[in-house]
Amino acid sequence: MPRVSLTQDFLNRLPEFVPPSGAAHFFDAEIKGFVLELRASGGATFYFRYRHQGKVRFERIGRLDEMPLADARAKAYQMRALLDAGGDPGLEKRRFDDPPTLQAFVEERYLPYARQRKRSWATDATMLRHHILPAFGAWRMDRIRRADVIAWHQRLKEQGYAAGTCNRALVLLKFIYNCAIRWEVLPKDANPCVGVELFEDHGARERYLSAEEAQRLLAVIEKNRNTQVGQIIQLLLYTGARKRELLDARWEEIDFERRILTIPASRSKSKKTHVVPLSDAALAILRQIRAARQEDCPWVFVNPATGKPPVSIFYAWDSIRKQAGLPEVRLHDLRHSFASFLINAGRSLFEVQKLLGHYDPKVTMRYAHLSPQAMLEAVNVVGRAVQRPSNAQAPGPAGAGPAEPGA
Repeated sequence: MPRVSLTQDFLNRLPEFVPPSGAAHFFDAEIKGFVLELRASGGATFYFRYRHQGKVRFERIGRLDEMPLADARAKAYQMRALLDAGGDPGLEKRRFDDPPTLQAFVEERYLPYARQRKRSWATDATMLRHHILPAFGAWRMDRIRRADVIAWHQRLKEQGYAAGTCNRALVLLKFIYNCAIRWEVLPKDANPCVGVELFEDHGARERYLSAEEAQRLLAVIEKNRNTQVGQIIQLLLYTGARKRELLDARWEEIDFERRILTIPASRSKSKKTHVVPLSDAALAILRQIRAARQEDCPWVFVNPATGKPPVSIFYAWDSIRKQAGLPEVRLHDLRHSFASFLINAGRSLFEVQKLLGHYDPKVTMRYAHLSPQAMLEAVNVVGRAVQRPSNAQAPGPAGAGPAEPGA
């Protein structure tokens, strides 16, 4: 059994070593057990040869004409490391021999997981139903290649979907594959979405209410008969909280003395406890709600029909925003507006980051726009700092007194 360095130069000379019959085996000098089988037909296959429980085994890695040498070496190195750690490379490889279809994995594993751990699971289900499963549902998960994902991603865009929609579908598919890898349904390098680039999204919405628009909205709320929805809208604007953080709030999470709402990690998007300071306006609304509450109800906002927090307030909100002449404004835009008013009032990005509960300052940077008036005030700071009073006299030569008239 000859031992050689399995390099590209050696592979280029492989025709010189074709045996007249049977097969010749060339063992790599660097990775113990890495072997190339060269047959009389000229075909060649990479294997990993090892001994386990007293038996010598050859585990197929891949054919030379189908697998680059670098990939074969990487596989052999992984098998060697697994064997040195006490594992069985053959058993490990066969563990992934019968992967499920994407449809089966989603229905049996992913969606039950998402329902328990993701508030947005219904959005995932819709994305899967409309965009992902029609394309790949019947495919075995190990049969979907990067080229297939790139082609599908491009087709979505050609069908007229926005770049943001196409990208969200891709991100979800990538996350599902990462779950399959983490749960050991697929091997580590089996995610076909790795390396697929997102489309540039020039249509990402950045909508902020002006002071006049906010006043218009509040004027409509004052006349609206749905008092609870009006209170929710005002609190979203006054606190910058996310919709579900507010809709699911409990009285035990509000400290009127310390003027804070504590959003527990279980309901926080960041999975960390977030404290929301309460302004005078926000406190006034919460005191009004508390005065009318039922003593045995733990929720701040309640659907009278269910006794639980509202699932959605869209239809009431839709009516209010249209009456205010703001049909395109979303509830989440109230959070954007909260940040916008702070920035334009001269508050720092650090303060805004803390108030919004962002743990990555890069996320807060999207709110760092300034109104034209704020920018004008900013540049005037420099002018005021360096300009001289208009009635100041130019200094004369050192030691000279005031200039004589007519001099």
